[in-house]
Amino acid sequence: MVRLVRPSRFFLLVFLCLAVRGVEASPRVLVLANSEDPGSLEVARHYVERRGLGEGAIVALPMPTTEQITWTEFVNTIWNPLLREAIARGDVDAIAMRLVDDVGRTRIAASGHRLEALVICRGVPLRVAHDPALFDERSNPLTANAPLRTNEGAVDSELTLLAVNGAPIAAFVPNPVFAGAGPTAPDALRQVIPVGRLDGPTVADAKALVDRALEAERLGLWGRAYVDLGGPHRQGDEWLEACVPELTALGFETDVDREGATLPAHARFDAPAFYFGWYAGNLDGPFTAPSFRFPPGAVAVHIHSFSATTLRSTSSGWTAPLVARGVTATVGNVAEPYLQFTHQPQLLLRALARGDNLGVAALRSINALSWKGIVVGDPLYRPFAVSSEEQWERRADLSPEAEAYARIRRMRLLAAAGRGEEALALGVTGMRQNPTLPLALTLAGMQLSAGDAAAAQRNLGVYAALPRWRPVDRPLVVAAAQALQAAGAAEEGVRMFDRLLAETDLTPPQRIAWLRQGASVARAANDFTRAGRWEAEAARLSAPPPPSTPPAPAGRARP
Repeated sequence: MVRLVRPSRFFLLVFLCLAVRGVEASPRVLVLANSEDPGSLEVARHYVERRGLGEGAIVALPMPTTEQITWTEFVNTIWNPLLREAIARGDVDAIAMRLVDDVGRTRIAASGHRLEALVICRGVPLRVAHDPALFDERSNPLTANAPLRTNEGAVDSELTLLAVNGAPIAAFVPNPVFAGAGPTAPDALRQVIPVGRLDGPTVADAKALVDRALEAERLGLWGRAYVDLGGPHRQGDEWLEACVPELTALGFETDVDREGATLPAHARFDAPAFYFGWYAGNLDGPFTAPSFRFPPGAVAVHIHSFSATTLRSTSSGWTAPLVARGVTATVGNVAEPYLQFTHQPQLLLRALARGDNLGVAALRSINALSWKGIVVGDPLYRPFAVSSEEQWERRADLSPEAEAYARIRRMRLLAAAGRGEEALALGVTGMRQNPTLPLALTLAGMQLSAGDAAAAQRNLGVYAALPRWRPVDRPLVVAAAQALQAAGAAEEGVRMFDRLLAETDLTPPQRIAWLRQGASVARAANDFTRAGRWEAEAARLSAPPPPSTPPAPAGRARP
């Protein structure tokens, strides 16, 4: 017998169920801001508004406005007051004692935390300086290693241990969440807190990290992937090499540079949804082009010991300059961490691809806490919140540029699944409905692999005939000319190079590289006169300048 519920009670039950679901769906987050910095409060309010958290999630504390602070300042203005607030809110399960440890931190009897993330806003100090007076080698056996005899650290990395009592500040603390292949044990995640920082050269840059994350979670990732190997240590190259099959399996067209130097300024670098590379002190290469911008949702990691010593510069280091150019998620180091104690890109990528948010994925990719690493971006950001299939079904919501890259990804996934004919048909349809040079290059490559050189020539010929190419498209024009050579139309490729090299605003490195590449295509077309001329010009431009003649001594005429 079915018992009917009176309408008033029924609606009450529905309301309570929805309320409980809403509480469960709303992430438990603390947003830390500097009350002495108006910009910090602006970033915090923007975050809670966009994430639907409410201003009650904000903890605004008076603290120094400098990027570097002392241990005393850190403990008194950040650690202790934040810990008290987190315990009062029930975010950290602990009882605070009246005792303090040797550093001045409040001692607690703790059983973990309930936070999904701690969000640190621009204006909160970045790093804690080494304090010899507080360095205690007896507190941590790792200090037997000379490079680890320091208590310098990143504010963010220290705060991952907010729910841990009396963690040593000398050297680092091993991360219990590191390299989890599957769902991490609940006890481990309850001990350490996922932390992400909304920071960058300007307040607008910090706020945009949130907006770009939300856009990517709504529309899905689009673009290509780039991996730049050839760094100073084999271990780092192995990490980066491991990213390549992961990216390929995800359907992203991936370019891999295995040369010793970083990516050259003339390299193809359109729409980098993913970039993993090393090893230069400051941002360089294609990132420095005035028109360069990452697509929304992009994840970029450049491994360098001092990539995040400041987050206020658009050119110094890597972390802040990447943010200034539109990245959505990145990591960095505030001081020398040593390679094995940095975020490992292949583990970060693997965790993100499994569906972890940025905060958890970053924790899983680094083995040292209370150390030098930071995460810049919304820790709740999930790059793969929208699958490739869902994105394709909703492609009408995408811009024409995004739709073309989403189509390329769909084509590659179809081809990998053995459905090559469907992939080709999807590309041909795209060239009729929304023709772009990236799509033409991908389709031509597939057509060449299928033995249809004539079709590849037709697709690429459309772009050979365009009256004008945008500066951002020039590396793609080079790729198209080389593809025409592969398709048996080297003469048409030479004509593309001829037009490209007539541009008057090419930088010297671009001109030298494209002269040499054009000469190779010209030789394939049996145009040896043009090939020789281009090679000679490249040699002249790349030759070192002649030594200058020293000035003659005063009072004597030069012979």
